[in-house]
Amino acid sequence: MGRRDMSDKTMSEHRDHGDHAEPDDGGEGGEGADRTPAEVIAVFGPTASGKSAVAEATAARLGTDVISVDALQVYRGLPILTNQPTHATRLVAIRSLAEQMTVGEFAPLAHREIDAVVAAHAAAVVTGGTGLYLRAALTDLDLPPAVEQETVERAERAVDADASGAHARLGELDPAAAAAVHPNDRQRLVRALALAESGGSLARAVDRLWSAETRRPTLVVGLVLGAEELDRRIRERARRMFAAGVADEVRQALEQPLSRTVEKALGLREIAALPAGEALEGLVNRTRRYARYQQKWMRRIPGVFLLDGERDPDTIAGEILARAGLAHVTPGTIV
Repeated sequence: MGRRDMSDKTMSEHRDHGDHAEPDDGGEGGEGADRTPAEVIAVFGPTASGKSAVAEATAARLGTDVISVDALQVYRGLPILTNQPTHATRLVAIRSLAEQMTVGEFAPLAHREIDAVVAAHAAAVVTGGTGLYLRAALTDLDLPPAVEQETVERAERAVDADASGAHARLGELDPAAAAAVHPNDRQRLVRALALAESGGSLARAVDRLWSAETRRPTLVVGLVLGAEELDRRIRERARRMFAAGVADEVRQALEQPLSRTVEKALGLREIAALPAGEALEGLVNRTRRYARYQQKWMRRIPGVFLLDGERDPDTIAGEILARAGLAHVTPGTIV
């Protein structure tokens, strides 16, 4: 059951939510006909959708490497909590837990890795659940400069105290950014307000964020799962994490300094402070909410190719390569 064969209910749900990726039969020649073969295949989806397994299956067919574009998998010390892949993957565990990593710092690293993999293998596979890091890896976002931590903290206090008032203040300082950022989107509102207070603007980066432009010919794949199946996978993954020792991992991590990004990791505080049963439920509930956010982000990606994510990874990989114009490629073949 591929994208064109997804259930009427599933496709209706995506249309109701403003999905811009309508079914495409690929023209008379079939999927992939008359298309420039993709040099980059990006696999996106909500947490626990199986995107890492799909990316690994796709890379194995191409004889290439997987590059992680996840904001938390860059850190060493929390492999269970951040669900780091067991297969060799680039840009995983490259920073200590105390080091801050911004998307502006991550983008050139991702560009370098993608360029190196394409040069060596003709195609690269990227995957991750952090939408902003994905877009930063695929395009040149012209990201705003870094802001002083004191300014960020002041913006955080303003947003937490009165999000509507903070949004109104943003409207006074930067009307274009205010128009692009919803008052309920805390993370982006904080970023936009901090930038505006520093004399910068988030507006230009937001415009490019949803542009279809990419650095290289790229196919972006979005994995779609039914709500019941995704909830089942989220709960099962949380159980595996506790069985693997995530509680001990978190306690050890909290004994050392943590960056602001790491402190926001899903489940970190719950696992440290609550009994195992309550912590597991807390992690499941927070992950569900984050997965809904990721699904909304996925539906906004220009040209995203939606696929049924409830099938086995190798089947999905085959459909991805057909769509990417790479179905004929065997490992080690340079096209």
